[in-house]
Amino acid sequence: MTLHRNYLGCDIAKRFVDLFDPRAGKPWRLANERAPLEAFAAALDRRRDVVVLEATGSHDRLLRHVLAAHAIAHVRLNPMAARRFAQARGRLAKTDAIDARSLAEYGAAFRPEPDAPPCPRRERLTALARRRDQLVQARANELKHRADAFDPDVIADIEAVIALLDARIRDIETVIDRQLRANPTLAEQAGRLMSAPGVGPVTALTILAHMPELGSLSPKAAAALAGLAPINDDSGQRHRRRVIRGGRPRVRKALYMAALGAIRANHRFNAFYKALAARSGSKKLAIVAVARKLLIALNAMIRDSKAFA
Repeated sequence: MTLHRNYLGCDIAKRFVDLFDPRAGKPWRLANERAPLEAFAAALDRRRDVVVLEATGSHDRLLRHVLAAHAIAHVRLNPMAARRFAQARGRLAKTDAIDARSLAEYGAAFRPEPDAPPCPRRERLTALARRRDQLVQARANELKHRADAFDPDVIADIEAVIALLDARIRDIETVIDRQLRANPTLAEQAGRLMSAPGVGPVTALTILAHMPELGSLSPKAAAALAGLAPINDDSGQRHRRRVIRGGRPRVRKALYMAALGAIRANHRFNAFYKALAARSGSKKLAIVAVARKLLIALNAMIRDSKAFA
């Protein structure tokens, strides 16, 4: 007998979680704390219930882990998609209860496949990678301040901060390396990614941390997720140049820099870049196309468990 999935909507805030179950017909609210969430998950049917929630940064982490512990499936949506769905249904008002109902209706309408359960080790790697990026950005800001400074005391203070940030970046990179070595699968994938031209430790870390779906996606889906898929903007007689947008900015930035290295290091990527730059008249467009081509290769490498050929 086939069990039809029941989609529950869940709108998450820092302190509260608003829920809507079509079987109950009305929303209710829980504190965004472990005990009430554990009770909620324990009451669900793991064979058919699916919780649909918006991606809300750190606020949805506890719920996702509680659901995984109880083997309850969940779907994490882009908030923009959820909001546009509500507007398409003529629901212009916005409250937490309304959003929870809309999320349940989204699930029933589109029946999306559940997300993979959260992996604590990969989540820790993501947190470490994000912290490294923050420290690198802070150092870049201090270097800008150093270039504008003229007072000796100010210069000395800035240089002391830069030295401190350098030390903190080295320390967190040591922790990241230890985290990778503790997980043979992640360490193997990192080594495989770095076999590709232009892909160094930072790019490999960024992809592993911020694009865990790599290896399970089609080429088009991988490019769209990274924000490297050219999007049409045509209407009637108007035909504009396709542009990239959306996706995951940190992954796109890392792949753009990797593409520059791949163009210098690999004849195949270099020839592709030169031909496209000459045909399009845009070097930047050609670099983005190389980044997309490189991503597709990396996706296939992870999928097939092979190094770059």
